[in-house]
Formats: sequence, structure tokens, C-alpha cells
Amino acid sequence: MKFTLSWLKTHLDTEASVDEILYALTDLGLEVEEVANPVDRLADFTLGYVETAEKHPDADRLNVCQVKTDEGMKQIICGAPNARAGITVVVAKPGVYVPGIDTTIQIGKIRGIESHGMMASEREMELSDEHDGIIELPSGAVGDRFVDWLAENDPAKVDVMIEIAITPNRPDALGVRGIARDLAARGVGTLKPAPEAKVEGSYKAPFNITIDADTAEDCPVFMGRLIKGVKNGPSPQWLQDQLKAIGLRPISALVDVTNFFTYDQNRPLHVFDADKVQGDLRIHRAKGGETLIALDEKEYTMREGMVVISDDAGVESIAGIMGGLHTGCTEETTNVILEAAFWETIQIAKTGRALKINSDARYRNERGIDPAFNAPAMELATQMILDLCGGEASEVVVAGKVPDVSRAYKLDTDRVQSLVGMEIAPDTQRQTLTDLGFVMEGDMAHVPSWRPDVQGSADLVEEVARVASLTKLEGKPLLRETVGVPKPILTPMQKREGMARRTIAALGYNECVTYSFIDQTSAEVFEGGADATKLDNPISSEMSHMRPDLLPGLLQAAARNQARGFADMALFEVGPAFHGGEPEEQHIQATGILIGHTGPKDVHGERRAVDVYDAKADAEAVLSAIGAPAKAQIMRGAQSWWHPGRHGKICLGPKKVLATFGELHPKTLNKMGVKGPAVAFTVLLEQPPFAKKKTSTRDALKISDLQAVERDFAFVVDADVEALNLVNAAGGADKALIENVRVFDEFIGGSLGEDKKSIAITVRLQPGDKTLTEKDIEAVSEKIVAKVSKATGGTLRG
Repeated sequence: MKFTLSWLKTHLDTEASVDEILYALTDLGLEVEEVANPVDRLADFTLGYVETAEKHPDADRLNVCQVKTDEGMKQIICGAPNARAGITVVVAKPGVYVPGIDTTIQIGKIRGIESHGMMASEREMELSDEHDGIIELPSGAVGDRFVDWLAENDPAKVDVMIEIAITPNRPDALGVRGIARDLAARGVGTLKPAPEAKVEGSYKAPFNITIDADTAEDCPVFMGRLIKGVKNGPSPQWLQDQLKAIGLRPISALVDVTNFFTYDQNRPLHVFDADKVQGDLRIHRAKGGETLIALDEKEYTMREGMVVISDDAGVESIAGIMGGLHTGCTEETTNVILEAAFWETIQIAKTGRALKINSDARYRNERGIDPAFNAPAMELATQMILDLCGGEASEVVVAGKVPDVSRAYKLDTDRVQSLVGMEIAPDTQRQTLTDLGFVMEGDMAHVPSWRPDVQGSADLVEEVARVASLTKLEGKPLLRETVGVPKPILTPMQKREGMARRTIAALGYNECVTYSFIDQTSAEVFEGGADATKLDNPISSEMSHMRPDLLPGLLQAAARNQARGFADMALFEVGPAFHGGEPEEQHIQATGILIGHTGPKDVHGERRAVDVYDAKADAEAVLSAIGAPAKAQIMRGAQSWWHPGRHGKICLGPKKVLATFGELHPKTLNKMGVKGPAVAFTVLLEQPPFAKKKTSTRDALKISDLQAVERDFAFVVDADVEALNLVNAAGGADKALIENVRVFDEFIGGSLGEDKKSIAITVRLQPGDKTLTEKDIEAVSEKIVAKVSKATGGTLRG
């Protein structure tokens, strides 16, 4: 929203400085975006007097002028046709920046003769487009500042232009009067009385206006009147200056009047050339396919349901957005129909967006204008047209009725303290609302028709606090109702995620944060990519599906690093993965990948390639940190992206999988563009059971002071029996006494035959309450042999 200081002062009686007004605007929520003050760019220009002007000896069109300035006589060469002796001019001395030509004046030679400045034209000073000659002033003292002369003789040219940002909830500030009202409520000045006019029509209008029944919601009221015998032409200079100052091009008096009220009162209006309108006016919905060449000279095709204004010949205007070129006013216009209507905001926004039209009328109508100002706007605009163009006005034709937007809310003066934290006297609160146009009846505040954003008592508090200035808020410490340590706010799952993240980082991994969306091809590699996890409106084709696992994102990050020369990596991520499209079909993972070697080359040869046991150790470290049970089984049978013979699942039973570790399948790495081999682990953070007893401390360390015993066993089993099955069977023989079981030898072939093998294990027995006797050890040994024999069919090797 742009306006000038002089325009503002037509509504606001104030002596405040520009800086005071700018500060108040921003503090009121009308943020200042730009200020254009001609004084800033013209401050260095001064007045001079041309004593003599002689032809340049080497150029017919140049004059060598002797100009009297505040620094004495200056020789200036000028090519303007009106450069002559005896005139008062505007001088730019050496060192002065001239905005119109983007040049700083220097002492220079023109055809061998020095010139010590420049005499300026209006275009060179960005005052107008006039450049046929230099400025001639009728009066002025040599050495005076030109801006001071303008302020006294032509103040419009040094008017300050201000542009403010308008939030969608403040349509009233799209008019200069609305801005003045806010400033007056702040105390920056006094709001002048609202302009009034009443034009009695001298005859009945020769047309009717109708609103279709299915369009009444989108156009509650439409007013029009005929003004005949007008003389259209250029606007008066004051109106042209106001429009030019805010970047609008003056067109003609009739059109400029409508533009004036658009900015002055936030009231879009429209004028039709009455001689080009055939018959009556009808407001209705388009059937679809109708075309209109609008005032911007572009053709638009209506879609079904759009609201338009038609005469007997067809569509003549896109309602509330832009009129048609055919019925637009020209200098030949002598009879006009003035329109003032109120439109439903959503319909305007949809139509404008569909047709891609951006106009001042659309901008205001889609945000909301004052419905109660419809009739006054008609009268004020009629009076201005009569004053500027003459003519004779008819009676007003009205279709529909002004909608009732009256409403009132209770002002609870104590809520300012509770909602905003400010202490404002009740009388001050009531006076603030009164200054903003609210009508107070006891504790009830009746909302003015130009404030559609006020929809409750809390909005009243906001208005009071806004005008009082939120900058006056003072920080105060919060008062606690209870003393002591506050209760923890993190859930057990959030704590587990944090612990997993810290543990993996401590192991030397670098954390990645990737999108939860991946491309379908990558998702399919990890058994995802189904329609259930497909996004309806993806950011890009590379983010079309929810990720089924964290590994694809980490592998993509690894591929990017490898492409940049980084061969050794340890990356991890903690976050959700999705095995379905419903909210509950997701799980939290802590996933890490290792690629390359354990470190750089060294003289001791300690560097080695990462292997499956590195991933296993890191997975177990994470499980230990989050409190998973220490005794778990290692099993096979994980997903297809793991190497079939080099992976394992850490389980609590065959169905309770806590984590998976191992080497990634070469085909998986190839599809993801990663140079392998690579090992990884995935910990399912929701699977380990949470501790039943909630405590902020760890369990006490349990160490037995009794002697542990180790016994070795060698079993002959079929060649296809996995060592894992044998270890699990032996460990289950006595879970309370057996601390761990590990394989230490394997023998295949020889005297055993091709279909047999020998697996040797060490079983560690740790007593807890008494020292084991030989009899106790033998009893456990018998259980181990029996358990393994039953599970694997093996026999104890002699």
C-alpha cells in the first residue's frame, strides 16, 4: 500500500515528523517497506542565476554560460535550447549526484572549454519526464536549496512517498483513511471528519440492475447511477500528482476518480461508458466459454460459475476484478454509469487466480471492503465527477441490499493482563477502541463495518495492545507454583532415541539427516515403493515414496561422498521408517553403515577392511546403551538386502527381532551406486522391552565372587547344521548358570566323512550362590549334551 505524506494529512491533522510517523506505522503492525523522500536526492541542488550566455566557439548548439552561485561565478556549458542570460536555474555543482542520469558531476572539458557544473532539467532530477530544456524559476535567491524553493512553491514535488506491508487481516489499512485512523488512535495526530456528500438525482436512470438468485451470495448489493453530459479529460494537477506519487499513471478524470477512491477509502469503483452499454445490467454466473477483452487489452475466457456483469449484448465486466475494454471510458465519453458493489471475497480470489489477473480492485475486494460504505462511496464519487467533469446525475439504482455485518463482543479489561502481559487502564482501553471506530455500550464493543478481522473478545485485546505498543512489554520472571525439580518431559522412547544417537556418535559415526521421502526405485530395493506409501503431491520425482528403511538414504549419502573422493565412511541416522501408509505403520530405527577401512594407512599395518563383526559390535553397544537384555540369540533370515551368508539378527526368540547386522548384498550396493563392500546395522528401538521399574539410576552391577568354570565340548553333526543352532541349544540347557557359549574350532572331512563335521564349543559356567562341585558340573554337562543332541542330531565326539 503506497501513499504520500500530503495525502495522509488530508485525513490526519498532525505535526509529527516523518520519522515519528514511520516508527508509529511499523509499531502498529503496518510495517514500512519503503520511503521515497525527494529531499534526500535533491538536497545538494542549489539555485543559480545566469549572468551571460555565449555561443560555444566549436559547437553551434552549446552555450558557455557564466552562472552566479553561492560559491561565486561558475562557468557551465549547456546545450538546452532555453539556456540564456537573465534566468534563475537549478545548479548541480561538481560532486553532486544527479539521479536522473545516474552520474556524479565532475569538472570536465567540452570541446576544449572547461565546465564546472550542470544546469538541470526536471527529468534529470526525476521530477517529471520534461527534458526539452532546463528548469526556469520565476523567483529565488542565489544559493538557496532547490528543495526549500519546491517546498514553498510546489510542495507536491517534494512529497514523501511511504509504502507499507499489509497483512491479510487488515483490509481497512488498504485505504489512506484507515491508516490515518490507526495513527490518530496512537496519538500521532487527530483524525479529521469523514468526507460527506449527498447528490439528489434529478431524473430516473434509464436502466435496471438485477442479480440472479444463485449469485446473491457472491454479490449482496450492487448500486449504479447514470451521470450524463460529462466532459472527460485530464484530471486536475493535484489529482495527477497524488496518483503519480504512488506509481499510478493518470488516464482521464473519470478513471482517475475511481483510482483515487480505491486508495483513499479502500473502495474500488468502476465507470462504464453508458452509450456503449446495451440495455440493462445483470450480475450472474458465467455458463463457461464467454470471452471478454478487458481493460488491460487481454482476452479472457470465463469458466463456469465465475461472477460477471453483463448487458443485453453479453459480458461487459469481470465482477470486482476488471472491466471490459468495450465499455471503458475515453475522452469521447459523455455519459457514464458509476458502479459501487460489494463482493464475496473467496469468489473474487478464485476468479482472479484462475484468470491470472492482478488488479487493485481484485487485491482489495478479495481481502474485504466496507459494505456499509457502499452508498456513501457512490455519493462521494458522484460529487467528485460532477465537480471535475460536470454533468447531471440520476437517481441511484439499487439491486440487493447491504449485508448486515454488525456484531459486538464483551470487553474484559482484565484480559489484557492475562493475554498480553500489559497493564492498561480500563478507561484507556475503551478510549482506544472508540478511536479505532468501535462503539462502546457499557462493556460491549460494537465492531465497525470496516474491520472484518475482529471476530471475538480476544481481538479487542489485540487492538488495545497494538495501539498501546507491544514494545512497552517488560520481561518478568515466571512465578512457579511449586518449588523443586520439574518433572521430566521426555517420553521413554524419546530418551531411548537420544541415548542411541549419542552412543553411535561416540563410536565415531557421523550423523546424517535425510528426507523421509525417497524415489520409488530405491524404495523397491528395500521392499518398499507400494502405492500405500506413495505421496499424492511429492516435492520431486526423487521423493515420491515414504522410505521403508533408513539404509537407502544413508547409501545415497555414501554414494555422493564416494563421488567426491571419500572412501572410508561411518554414517548413521536415527529416525522413522514406514512399512505402510497409516500413522501407526511406522517404526523408529537407529541405523549405521561402515564402508572402506578402519582408519588411514599406518606404518604398523593396523589398518584393515571393516567386517561384519564391526557392525555386530556396534549394534550390541547400542542395544546395551538403551537397556536391552544382555542375553539374546543370533539368528539368520533377515531381509533380501543383506548378504545371505554374512549377516545376523539379534533376537529375543524367533519373532522378537531387536537388531540386524551384517554385510550388505553386492546387488543392493550396485543398485544404490555404492562401491563396496559395506557393512551395516539396524537397531529397532521400539522392540527391546522397557524397564518395568522406572528409576533415574542404573541397576547395580552384579558380579559374582565365585569361581567360574569353563568346559569344552566337541559335537559331530551333519555338514549342513549351522553352528548358531548348536550354540543356542547349548546356551538354553541352563540359562541361570551358563554365562556364554562360543565356538572355538570346526573340523570338516577326514575320518568324519564328507557329510559330517565337528564343532567345538566352550561353555562358561558362572555360579551365583555356591561354588560348583564336580557333580554339579557333570549334571550341567549332561544337560548340554542332551539339549544339543536333540536340537541338531549331533553326538559328542570321542
